This record gives sequence, C-alpha cells and structure tokens, in this order.
Amino acid sequence: MTDRNDTFEKLAQQYKQETGIEVTIQLFAPSDSYSQKVIAAAQANVLPDIYGILDKKSIVADFIKAGLAADLTDAMEADEGSWKNSLYDKALADRRFEAGNIYGVKPGIYGVPIDVTNEQMLYNKKLLSKAGIKSPPKTFDEFIKDAEVLKRVGVTPFVSGWGELWLLDCFASNYAFNIMGEDKIFATFRGEVKYTDPDWIKVLSIFAELRDKGALIDGIVTKGNKYAEQDFALERAAFGFNGSWCVNVYHDMNPNLEYGVMPPPPISTAYPLKIWGSAGSSFVVNAGSPNKDKAIAFLKWLTAKEQQEVLSRETNNLSSNKQTLLGVSPILGEFAEGMDQSTHPNIWPLNEDPSVSEAFDKGIQDIIIGEKTPLQVALDV
Repeated sequence: MTDRNDTFEKLAQQYKQETGIEVTIQLFAPSDSYSQKVIAAAQANVLPDIYGILDKKSIVADFIKAGLAADLTDAMEADEGSWKNSLYDKALADRRFEAGNIYGVKPGIYGVPIDVTNEQMLYNKKLLSKAGIKSPPKTFDEFIKDAEVLKRVGVTPFVSGWGELWLLDCFASNYAFNIMGEDKIFATFRGEVKYTDPDWIKVLSIFAELRDKGALIDGIVTKGNKYAEQDFALERAAFGFNGSWCVNVYHDMNPNLEYGVMPPPPISTAYPLKIWGSAGSSFVVNAGSPNKDKAIAFLKWLTAKEQQEVLSRETNNLSSNKQTLLGVSPILGEFAEGMDQSTHPNIWPLNEDPSVSEAFDKGIQDIIIGEKTPLQVALDV
C-alpha cells in the first residue's frame, strides 16, 4: 500500500488533532518483503499494535492461536453491531472464523477490512486500436488471436507480476473454476482428485499456450507486481492482470492512460469463471499490545464513513464501508461490477496444503520458461 502513504499520513494527523493520540504509519513493498517482516516481528515478539497478515487463512489461524491477533467480535458487535453492520460482509469474511471451522480457532472476527478489491484483466485501449482490435476479447481463443495480432505490430500482449506466486496462483485459480467447477477443486484439495486429472492438465496447459504464442512479456516469472504495474502504466503491454488497487497506482504513473477492465476471458462454458475478490487490506490488532484498546478505536475511526470517503476518493480504492458514496473514477466502477462473481481462498471451506500450492505455482513458472511440460508439473505436484 506504499502508494497510499500520503493519505494515511494525513488521516493520522487528523486523528491526532481529534484525539491527541499519535499514530505512526509504516508501509513496505513488495508484498513478499512485507510478509517476511511480519513473520520476523512475530518471532521476535515485536509486532506493531496494528499490522496485516498477507497469507492464507490457515496462516491467519496460526497467528490467532499464537495469541498474536485479537478477537474483535465484542467491539464489532457493540451498539447493536453498528460497526460490523457498516462493513461489507464479504470483506469481513476474510478474517472471520465460523463455529466449527477446520482451523480450531475460536469463532469470531479477527480483522478489520479497510477496502474491498478484486483481481481482473486490464486492456490498453490505444494499443488495441493500434492493432485494429475494436473490442476486448470475450473468450480465451479470441485473446490468443488478439495476442498474435499485437505481436505483429510490435506490441507486447500481456504483463503481470508473476514473480509473486500469489498473483500467478490467482490467475490459474480463475481458470480452474471455469474448467472444472468448485466441487472438483475442493475434491482435489481433499485428495480425492489427482493433479494429473485432464482438467488440471488443461489448466496448466494454458500457460504453455501463452508461452508458445508469445503472449507474455519477457521475464514475467521474475517480475514483481510493482514492476509489472510500471510496464502496463507506461504502455509496454496491451493487457495486464492486476487488482483494483492498480487504479491509483496507474494514475500516479500515467494520468493519461486509457484502459478498461475485463474478467479473464473464459475457456469453457461448463462453469462460471470466478475472480478473486474480498477484503483488499485487512488489519489485525496485536493481542499482546499494551495499546490494544486504542488500536481498536483507531481502526473503528478509520473505517467510519467520513474517513472511508477520504480513502476511497484519494487512493482510488473501493471502500469497505457500505455507507460510503463511491465517488470514484468510472474505471474503479468497472472493477466494482466484478464483486458479484468474486471468490477468495480466505472464504473457501478449505484450502490446499501450502507446500502443494507452492509446487503448483512454481511448476507454472517452469512451464513458462520451457523447463517442464504441464504433465511433468502435474506429476511433481
């Protein structure tokens, strides 16, 4: 969230003026570096009063069970649940654990969403027009044909930060839902379906086709998302894959960028293509902090309508507060339309073992650089 630093600092100063309490903001990029800092701080018992956990729900559960994330249910439900009811339920689900959850966590709400987000594809209107493409592709086959046309006129078709495994996993997950449906995905996670199943081979083969058709920017498997965002914003590629936070990032990098939003073009009509979407950024409160009550009070203030309007307007992110008037750019409105078809690992009934997911995602990187075939990767996984 380094692109939001100025707005956070302004709100921190406002909070100090209103309450006399000083809030220090520290933001770090990229996401992997931030996660490493949080893990190191947890191990050294020096976590800040408020922080984020950028990982799967199983890891969030580990933090909770270690006494590192406070149960915020009572605060959320005070005053007839006014705080909880002001926030989007799908965003709260990101850090909510229901009774009987598989993680063994006491039921409750353990995080505060400050925005909602989803990940979709972007297309550069000027570059598509340069190639004579009148409208964005509606199917994967159309996308491949458009990529070939773009290559012929010297335009790189596609960029994304696939050096960050979570973003690559997100893209693959979209197509897994589209090709085999959620029941088969979860059956795989339970060990009832193998990754050598033809449907999983078809998911992995997408990346071989993107490679063979020359659709991917050079070095995509080592590219962090911040660098991929620069490539798209500076018109080095016609298509990108990113989250709704990119609206603010692109605006800072190139205010004149003309682009649109689209879901990844589906391959199959058998099942709907799902996109990842839920809470964009959720903060947890350090359960061992001597400032726990003050931290909770600050987060309640930060997610109130007035502050959420400031965040939404100045950082071009979708508010987590239902009472907030959107008041943002039309492009962000296009992202908002995708929330109805969104899903997210943090709200799934179960997730794959992290070591298996990592092997799957690194295997896709191997496919892209031509070191392994889809079948070899499936066998490895």
